[in-house]
Amino acid sequence: MARRPKGRLVDGIVLLDKDTGMSSNFALQRVKRIYNAAKAGHTGALDPLATGMLPICLGEATKFSQHLLDADKRYLVTAKLGERTDTSDSDGEVVQTRPVEFSMTQLEEALEHFRGDSMQVPSMYSALKYQGQPLYKYAREGKEVPREARPIHVYELKFISLENDELTLDIHCSKGTYIRTIVDDLGEMLGCGAHVIMLRRTQVAGYPYERMVSLAQLEALLEQAMTEERVPSELLDPLLLPMDTAVADLPECNVPDAMAGYLLNGNPVRVAKLEADTLVRITLGESKRFIGVGMMNDDGLLAPKRLVVLPEAKS
Repeated sequence: MARRPKGRLVDGIVLLDKDTGMSSNFALQRVKRIYNAAKAGHTGALDPLATGMLPICLGEATKFSQHLLDADKRYLVTAKLGERTDTSDSDGEVVQTRPVEFSMTQLEEALEHFRGDSMQVPSMYSALKYQGQPLYKYAREGKEVPREARPIHVYELKFISLENDELTLDIHCSKGTYIRTIVDDLGEMLGCGAHVIMLRRTQVAGYPYERMVSLAQLEALLEQAMTEERVPSELLDPLLLPMDTAVADLPECNVPDAMAGYLLNGNPVRVAKLEADTLVRITLGESKRFIGVGMMNDDGLLAPKRLVVLPEAKS
């Protein structure tokens, strides 16, 4: 008999507003404990320095965390000009100091260089792995290892302000974009050096900024439930977003309720013809109940890829 997982079988997504100074894993584990969730996972780490949107997937929602990991992101970043650090942020040591001497025209020309498609070499202080070890581990040992440039896309790069050698930008970019690297490269293009002193993720995919909640707010709700002798889920679960919001951008494929058994057993079913190799969000019947994602093949068959375990099957 399979061992029943510890914790509550709860499904959904928490839009956590991560505080500065904490790791993404610390935030994940704390949310998991607050919700007493049997399973949890985040959707792309934020540096301890960074704050902002960190979607935490609970239960069945963890099956779709990769989709959010691959989603576009938006950041608000403030760079300190005139100083370059070994980590490209304020957690590192200053390795070079230079005067800040450029015009607004030169700044705009430099910013234009980063818009659109480009190839970016990841920072040695990133979590990317080389021979099984994260790059930052090599960096802390003073070692430099080969890194391949990766394609990124910057959809928008907006100038916000420049005050006292502190430059603030708004950046909408593709997955895998390192904002610290953009700032470091920008500083070199301007001839003065730069490093990140504030980084806030303001958007992941299409999730609304106003739905974010902090750890302090979650902990306060947990304490309130204890004080009022209420079940914590009564106060905490209304904050959860449905798990299918992680794949909201996928085209919907609605199938009759009668096909549910076939799909949930991993069998492909025939549906209205869609373009082959299209990843779709599967819903059932008139209620459009979400059951997972699947892929269309050349024969007009929908093959399930990642399916949820329905509540009635858990009980």
